[in-house]
Amino acid sequence: MGHSRGVRDNDHPGVPVTVPTDRPLALVTGASSGIGLELAKQFAEHGFDLVIAAEDDELDAAAETLRGMGAHVSPVRGDLTRYDDCELLVAAVRGAGRPLDAAAINAGVGIGGPFVETDLARELEIVALNCGSTVHVAKAVAQDMAARGEGRILFTSSVASQAPQPFQSVYGASKAFVQHLALALREELSDRGVSVTALLPGPTDTEFFDRGDLTDTRMGATDAKDDPAQVARQGYEGLMAGEASVFAGSLASKAMGRLSAVTPGNVAAKLNRAMTEPGSAG
Repeated sequence: MGHSRGVRDNDHPGVPVTVPTDRPLALVTGASSGIGLELAKQFAEHGFDLVIAAEDDELDAAAETLRGMGAHVSPVRGDLTRYDDCELLVAAVRGAGRPLDAAAINAGVGIGGPFVETDLARELEIVALNCGSTVHVAKAVAQDMAARGEGRILFTSSVASQAPQPFQSVYGASKAFVQHLALALREELSDRGVSVTALLPGPTDTEFFDRGDLTDTRMGATDAKDDPAQVARQGYEGLMAGEASVFAGSLASKAMGRLSAVTPGNVAAKLNRAMTEPGSAG
């Protein structure tokens, strides 16, 4: 849990930047803050250039930070809930003048509260971003990597994918979608030279809880959230090692994720309710 949303080159809208280089190239969506920014830093530290995508003003600062780490960075600003902006991002990647070696499909949002009271438009936005844009970007990335016979894809899933999530029901369902998509594509592409990894963070210290109206929940109020830099490092290492799923963060978060995966759904839902119900922080 813990994302930002995430197209156009800032100086030349719609025009990809081509910089011939022998350095590998990575794409990171939702890269302006949180786990996405930390994933981008991991790629920069390990010698990658970057195409980064997000919709907010923090994207410019993120790009400068990554350039300071020695990476060439092409920031692409836009709202990935929109089909046309997903297409612009795909065009920027395909127009980069070199193949894409790795992709971290990370952009995501959440919302908390009773399903009968939460805003429909915001929940449809969750579906459009967490599910729709993930399929859109992954389709192009996977096609290109499979045609070339190599590449690595990291999907940011969540421990929330492992069990029903009362009071953040649409978010939890969207992450189950991402998790199943990642594991299915891993099998499909296993003989095509493309490795697919799912990253499953637990509660992480990002803007996710503020943006999702989750600060009055026990989960949102806890001080025991994981460091996004640690989550990203573990995700990057798992991606490069070719792991199927990476339960990331602290030992407690990893244990929570694995326990959720083997707990019956109705039992897990009751346990999760204690963490996600509005007002449970008090």
